Amino acid sequence: MILSKRQMLVGLVFLLLAATVVSLTIGQDLFNNRRPDLLSFGLVNFAGYLFFIILPVELLVPWYLAEGHRALDVVPLAVVTALMAQAVDYGIGRLFSTTLVQALIGERRLRASHDRIERWGGLALFAFNVTPLSSPVLLAAAGVVRYHPVKAFLWSASGLSVKYAFIAWAFG
Repeated sequence: MILSKRQMLVGLVFLLLAATVVSLTIGQDLFNNRRPDLLSFGLVNFAGYLFFIILPVELLVPWYLAEGHRALDVVPLAVVTALMAQAVDYGIGRLFSTTLVQALIGERRLRASHDRIERWGGLALFAFNVTPLSSPVLLAAAGVVRYHPVKAFLWSASGLSVKYAFIAWAFG
């Protein structure tokens, strides 16, 4: 697949945005020879769960644990900031009108997508959140098809909790 100039430009802008977030938070701590604080962790983790910024934020957990932060501080902060960003993702998906989505993909495909998400959405949300797959994109899609928000966030919170608890256990 060949990317268009516009797609490459958008990707570059988001990459620069991600690099800016990291350098303004963790980068400042490193340059000033300070232990990275939990505020910088929360900001980078939040940014990493926005569907238009791709950051491997799971890698931060072992690093912050090695820096002396407690797992009981890092894990809940990771889950809460991820859920806050996913709420933004879901909300952006909800902003797309059904009419617009129907015009883009067709009524039949929209109905089929909705049926699949109603049937498998919870398990997919759990699976995408328990692994380093791009769960924010799935939350945006759940918003587009109007998947029940409480179900979406319960499945996401469950997957995120398992993932971050496992990382903390493995590296703590």
